[in-house]
Order: sequence, then structure tokens, then C-alpha cells
Amino acid sequence: MKRFAAIFKKEFRQIRRDPLSLGLLLFIPAFLLVLYGYALSFDVKHIRVAVLDLDRTRESREFLDRVFQNPYFDRAMTLARLPEADRELDRGRVRAVLVVPRGYARQLARGETASLQVLVDAADANTATTAIGYFDALAARAGQALRIEAMYRAGVEPVLPTVALEPRIWFNPELESARFLVPGLIGLLLMLSAVIATSLSIVREKERGTIEQMMVSPIKAEELILGKTIPYILIGLLTTAMILLLGYALFGVVVKGSFLLLLVTTLVFLFAALGLGVLISALTRTQQMAFQVAILVSLLPSLILSGFIFPIKNMPGPIQALTHIVVPRYFVSALRKIVLKAAPLDDIRFELLAMLALGILYNLVAAANTRKAA
Repeated sequence: MKRFAAIFKKEFRQIRRDPLSLGLLLFIPAFLLVLYGYALSFDVKHIRVAVLDLDRTRESREFLDRVFQNPYFDRAMTLARLPEADRELDRGRVRAVLVVPRGYARQLARGETASLQVLVDAADANTATTAIGYFDALAARAGQALRIEAMYRAGVEPVLPTVALEPRIWFNPELESARFLVPGLIGLLLMLSAVIATSLSIVREKERGTIEQMMVSPIKAEELILGKTIPYILIGLLTTAMILLLGYALFGVVVKGSFLLLLVTTLVFLFAALGLGVLISALTRTQQMAFQVAILVSLLPSLILSGFIFPIKNMPGPIQALTHIVVPRYFVSALRKIVLKAAPLDDIRFELLAMLALGILYNLVAAANTRKAA
């Protein structure tokens, strides 16, 4: 315990003397949470739409009024000729052009199906697909309203068969992207800061020439690893608390589950993440190399392969298999269950065991390579 305590105190002194590392662990994750929390969003709203009304009748104006009475479309401009639509789409000033053809009102008066045209910029396929879905829904609603009005004018009581959908939205009633993204951001930011910080710890000793002194002392590799990782575990817990407080204050993200279970899950995740950082530190010789490797194995997998943004089920089979060695995959899943669904221990048992197994593997390999690295 004395040897472990000596390494523990020494690592804390180094962290205190290195403001860059302390800022990386505490303030950078909080700053990135604010930045990503506001910048990242799955909500498709305020799509800029240009209007080309070739019919110019009361009926066409009423339809256009219905289209823009929602937060999804913004009427950006009114066009006079069809060639202007191509020009505005090419320039990217609008994402869609709604064309009301000549004879629109006459078709409605004759009881025929009135066709409208929508030109959509599909460079962003997600926004284009969502916009087309919005337009379809609005057209169907407008068509039903026109049929009802026609029946009233004919003196017929409108009786239209309908199917009523009554949604009951669980876990995120406001359908806000931030409540889904913030738990994933915690995993991404903790993984990034923990791996980078610990990957530099042992390499720093190598560059200063103090690792040889440690290796010839009675200190064991396991004691060295524990002494260097536990300070970062404590700082990681503090960072998690800061991020959760910011998530609540800025985005209204409330932890609905057990705080004790959240603490245990975070500890297991930090154990695995820091083990990966120590392994990188043991296998590299310079802080520059350690930093580059840490970025490569923490940022990209956490962003792409963890399920934070892209659903794992939609990935090809080999890529899905690769995600099983990505620690944030399990942490993000467990965190969303605890924060949003108040999940009990049984629901996240698999994630905890997977993170624990990866943590043991990383730390054992790191301990085996620490003496070799000396």
C-alpha cells in the first residue's frame, strides 16, 4: 500500500503541475458537451423552400398557406419562372422548390386529382427524405380538407372513414435530440479524455528517464498501473458529474435511473478506458506517438462504432463484429438505458460484463508490457 500510495501521490502532483492535462480532463469535455449538444441535432426543421405558383388562384394560395403553417418549412422566396428553380437549387439557397402548375384550381373544381411538383436537393439524403415525407403528409391533409369542403358545398354531411393514431411517447416525450445525444456525448468525451490522459502518463516517465528508476525499485507493474490510473478515475467521476449537471441545466436531461447504478457503470467504463490508455502508453515511446495512437483508437471508434450517432444494426456484419471491442459501445447503451429509461441492473448486465472483460484484458496486457517497455 505504501508503494501504491507513493505512485498515487506522485501522479496527482504531476497532474496538478500540468494545467494542460487537467484542462483536458475537466474543462474540455464540458466545453465540447456545450458545443456538440447545440450543434448536433437529428431534428429536420426550417427547410428553406422556394415557391413557384403558376396557377395564381385563391385555391393555390390557400394550399401554400397550409404548407408553411408549421416549423418544418420556411418560405424563402417566390419564383416567377421554372428556370429560376434550377438556379436557386444549384446555388444552394433553397433545399426544395414547390411548383403549383397551371390549372390547379380547375382540376380541383372538376373533382380531379391535382398534381403538384416538388424539386428537392438530395445532396443531403436524410434532409431530402424527411422533406418529402413532410410534403406527402401535408398534401394528404390538404386533400382531405378539400374533400370535406366540397361535401359541405354540395349539401352533403361529410362522413369520411379515418384511422386515428394515438401515440404514447415514452422516455423522450418532447422528441428532443439532445436527450438522446447527451448520454452518448458523455461516453465519447470520457473515452477521449481518459485514454489520451493516461496514454501520456507512462510515456512521460520514459521521456524523462524516470521509468528505469521505478522498474529497479520494489514497485510492481500492477502497483504502477493502479497508482497511475486511480487519480484519473477520480477526475473522470468529477468530469461525469460536471457533464450531467450541464446536461440538466442546458438541455433538461434528467437521470431517471439509479445514481448508484450510474456510478458503478461509470467506474467500470473508466476501468476499461484507462486500461486502454495505459496499454497505449506501455507500447509507445514518445508522447507525440502516444497522443496520435490515443486519438486514433478513441475518437473515431467512439464516434462511428459506438452507436452514438449511427445505429449499429444498420452496419454491415463485419463492422458490427468489430464494434464488440469498442468500449463506448457498451457504455453509451448502458448510459441511455439508465438516464432515459431508469433501467435496473438486469437490463445492463451484459454491458457491464463486456466492459469489465475488456478492462481486465487491457490492464493485463498493459501490465505485461510495462516492464518490457522499460
